[in-house]
Amino acid sequence: MEFSASDLARMRFSISPMWEVVTSYRLLRAVRPAAVHLPWIEQVRPRLVDAGLDRGWLAALIPPSGYLPDFLNPAPAGHAPALHEELDAIRGSAAEAVRRDLEHLGHHLDRPAPRIGTLNADPESGLAEVAEEIERYWELALAPYWQRMRTVLDADVFHRARQVAEYGAGALFNGLHAKISWDDNTLRLVRRQETLHRTTKGAGLLLIPSVFAGPGVLTVVRDEEPLQLAYPARGVGVLWDRTAPARSEAVTAVLGRSRTLLLTELQAPASTTELARRTGISPAGVSQFLTAMRDAGLVSAHRAGRSVLYARTSVADDLLGTRPG
Repeated sequence: MEFSASDLARMRFSISPMWEVVTSYRLLRAVRPAAVHLPWIEQVRPRLVDAGLDRGWLAALIPPSGYLPDFLNPAPAGHAPALHEELDAIRGSAAEAVRRDLEHLGHHLDRPAPRIGTLNADPESGLAEVAEEIERYWELALAPYWQRMRTVLDADVFHRARQVAEYGAGALFNGLHAKISWDDNTLRLVRRQETLHRTTKGAGLLLIPSVFAGPGVLTVVRDEEPLQLAYPARGVGVLWDRTAPARSEAVTAVLGRSRTLLLTELQAPASTTELARRTGISPAGVSQFLTAMRDAGLVSAHRAGRSVLYARTSVADDLLGTRPG
């Protein structure tokens, strides 16, 4: 794909919640998912089934492999749009574009789900339901982990930006992924036998690091819009690392044994009941401690069906010396 000077002038990085939605959901459906994400999958997959999200709109629209409908990944506005901003863009997708994507998806599926026909018949109403399900999936599967994910994604962008500053855009592209190369104003992508087509130059390029993308790279190509290129972020290997807190004894002297124990147990998000079972602290005591630590910004709470999951914040990770980087 050839690029103009205007494309390079409009090149930017963006962090996209929707790219994490589609790639993480695909990973949950994979027969042999990447081993690095198994700790996350083991925690999230049972919640997905309990909530019925393994058989809804996302299951119909996101197959385990192959094509992903482009309307699920609108071009991110700004460096790091919020999920609700991207969902607004999905709800506002043109009916013609949605139907075109669904037709393309149908060519890749042996037996398209009935919901595909429903969405094709009434895109506006169907997209409202899709967005509602995505919000539920986000709260259950990604929100409790988002601060840790953002740390990895922000670190990747910082590294890439420094590469551009020190060595130029060519070095950035050639070091981005083994399947990407840059030569003679042309970006080349190894993508099986599929060719990228774009009739408009100058719209720019969006580079989107992703926790769950991989092992290859993913693209969205629309005329009049910047090419989106989602690639695996650096540092994912330490994202789910369960190393012991480096400063637990020092933190205990400040917060007390029970609060420090709860923070240590929150290496993965957990409910009050689960924390009480694992620590031996009474459910009432766990609830009281978590409320105090939430007010202090050390934990966050996320609704997952009938339960509430608590997660460590980046402030707590810094305090314990466990923040991924």
